[in-house]
Amino acid sequence: MTYRKIVEMIPIEKREKLTAKLIDYTLKSKNADKMPSSLAKTILHHWQQSLLTNEAGLAALLEAGAILEPEKTMSFLGEELQLPDVVKAIRAAK
Repeated sequence: MTYRKIVEMIPIEKREKLTAKLIDYTLKSKNADKMPSSLAKTILHHWQQSLLTNEAGLAALLEAGAILEPEKTMSFLGEELQLPDVVKAIRAAK
């Protein structure tokens, strides 16, 4: 399953909160060297266009969160946002 399909599983009302958290994880991560440059460019492009909360922007952030801070990302999705199916889908996508 692609990250874009996974984003479709996330309720619209939870996307803004998830976007903010994933931006935080991405910017503060000590694992920045793990992020592919193409993914970083995609995120920056969507950020410049104010499109991080749309499906493509959130898919890029979700992928970055899974790469850079997988434990924090999965914990936030599962515990805070109550989205265990999304956690399973991300784990299967890796």
